[in-house]
Amino acid sequence: MLDQKFTTLLKICEVKNFTNAANELGLTQPAASQHIKALEEEYNIKIFNKANKELKLTEEGQVLVKYAKRIASLYKELEMKIDDEKKHKKSLIIGVSHTSESNVIADVLATYCAKNKGTRIKIISNTIKNLYDKLQSYEIDLAIVEGVIPSKKYNSLLLDTDSLVVVMSNDNPLSKNTIININDLKNENLILRLPNSQTTTLFETNLSNANLSLNDLNIILELDNIATIKDLVAHNRGISILPKSACYHEIKHNSLQVRPIANFNMSRQINIIFPKNFEYTYILDEIITIYNSLIH
Repeated sequence: MLDQKFTTLLKICEVKNFTNAANELGLTQPAASQHIKALEEEYNIKIFNKANKELKLTEEGQVLVKYAKRIASLYKELEMKIDDEKKHKKSLIIGVSHTSESNVIADVLATYCAKNKGTRIKIISNTIKNLYDKLQSYEIDLAIVEGVIPSKKYNSLLLDTDSLVVVMSNDNPLSKNTIININDLKNENLILRLPNSQTTTLFETNLSNANLSLNDLNIILELDNIATIKDLVAHNRGISILPKSACYHEIKHNSLQVRPIANFNMSRQINIIFPKNFEYTYILDEIITIYNSLIH
């Protein structure tokens, strides 16, 4: 059972208030304070500072919270694995990037579960950086992301080679072209992902290599929901730059058109990242097989 002091610490970090944390945990405020004091004495550190009536973790406190999260995740995994053994089931928590969430990954994992009775998969979507943090803290079993997480602690398997493409409606005149010139985009209304997304960053890098920037284009809307972007493009509200993998369903059903940009190198890998001690490696081969069967 997870030490109650760690439970209190994590709850205080979540709600940023001793009293509210105590109420949610069914404790008195003095009891919550005593838990933190006990941790400070045990590790000979100060965990929180107060700045403008706001709780802030000290550097030592940040380290303690980081490992408390790992310990909490391991306890949850332990309980889940024991429950799985009792019920002869298998549970996995898989983290996916927002791009991967919008391609066929969910379909692939649902297909795998349907073919393998007793398997339950929970999908968590987040930024690649946050997924890396969740891998480190054992909050997820594996991640499906663009690129390779730079750490020797993890193994990776190539799932697909992806590329960014121009996405447009069937009615857009550019759909008659087999390839798009970057100058063609200057006259179009663009609907892009948010500036901090890897998709926009990669597109921006290629623009820079062509001595251009996003300011040279007519961007009318920026948002992070790929499904919404595709819906707007399908209704001819503009065109977009998206990963081809996020448009496999639309390509298959001819509901959207995708084209490459001449002289732009916007390819990248989609990888499955997992700890070296991951015990279900046989699952990964089947996931890759199902993925390939659904996109071809």
